[in-house]
Amino acid sequence: MNKAIIHFDLDAFFVSCERRLDSSLNNKPVIVGGTGNRGVVTAASYEARKFGVHSAMNMKTARQLCPHAVYIRGNGSTYAKMSQEVTEILMETLPIVEKASVDEFYADLTGMDKFFGCYKFSTELRAKIIRETGLPISFGLSANKTVSKVATGEAKPNNQMNVANGLEKVFLAPLSIKKIPMVGDKTFKTFSLLGIRNVGLVQQMPVERMISVFGKNGRTIWERCCGIDDSPIKPFHERKSISSERTYGKDTFDQVVISTTITAMAENLAYQLRRGNKLTSVITVKVRYSDFQTYSKQLKIPHTAADHILIPTVLDLFNKLYDRRVLIRLVGVRFAGLAEGNYQIDMFENTNKTVNLYNAMDELRKRFGDSVVRRAATMGEGSRTIGGQGNPFDGKPPILLAHRHR
Repeated sequence: MNKAIIHFDLDAFFVSCERRLDSSLNNKPVIVGGTGNRGVVTAASYEARKFGVHSAMNMKTARQLCPHAVYIRGNGSTYAKMSQEVTEILMETLPIVEKASVDEFYADLTGMDKFFGCYKFSTELRAKIIRETGLPISFGLSANKTVSKVATGEAKPNNQMNVANGLEKVFLAPLSIKKIPMVGDKTFKTFSLLGIRNVGLVQQMPVERMISVFGKNGRTIWERCCGIDDSPIKPFHERKSISSERTYGKDTFDQVVISTTITAMAENLAYQLRRGNKLTSVITVKVRYSDFQTYSKQLKIPHTAADHILIPTVLDLFNKLYDRRVLIRLVGVRFAGLAEGNYQIDMFENTNKTVNLYNAMDELRKRFGDSVVRRAATMGEGSRTIGGQGNPFDGKPPILLAHRHR
């Protein structure tokens, strides 16, 4: 049986959300992101892209390229809510859905040809999403995730494409190598030095040559260029919350110890959010006293996954909650109201420098462990247990990060 994998992608999603709220923005160049010169572009309409504006560009450059655009400071909560509308339609209609990001989805339609015809079914589903949400969406349909994703990119904006089984290599061959997932700027530069700019040339290369140049990733890139991808659809399950608790070996009212514990927990949970492509909007702090009386305080905030927002919020909640001045037995932090979304959603007023700092911190954590990068304020927690997990340093000294909360 031939596989049938569909990839849906909401077009210029943040811009489309703003246009749904304000139709006067239709057909105008619209840029969403930080409104100050040091902010970052998180989304640009196709009208703005014609002037060279793209996501992750600093806002000062965007204003120089497209001064007549409408500039909007984004709202992560709004976008998460509209993304959920699309998610619910897909979940109600399809047996298995993978939510790759706030605006991107995969589904396995294998076997539906017998009853509906996969392309006809996909066309009707896309029309339903547009009709019920008012959001433009594109799709690519093929035998695997890679080819479907590339096909969606070729179909955009607000269109669809079907790559018939067996024609994957033919479809990919004339395209730029940059359109293959996994080929970023650095990899593309290496290809350019080799005189390779389109997929067809990679298809003609021996796989051994690719491995010698790109290491273990060489085989994967070569396979994707040849339209080969066995990646499975990962079923989407909405997680409601994440939390961490710490029970002290000896009850304490040492404010430095408690503050250190809470900061470490908030920092670790924030990293878990970013790693899982999640944002939180509900923060809860819990305190259990030595007499086992337990209290909690909760605050709703705009969706975020940023340490410099979450840590001060958690500490402020604790300070408002802790008023008995009794020995503390346990403290806990919980992030709820989770929504699918990229961390950059809540970077509207942050600089490229801030974005790069978080990216660098998280990359170090992925490579060397969650606690390899830590704020100096949390170093007292190095030998303690948080959230039921032991010290993950394994003999590796952490990199200290002294960072002021602005």
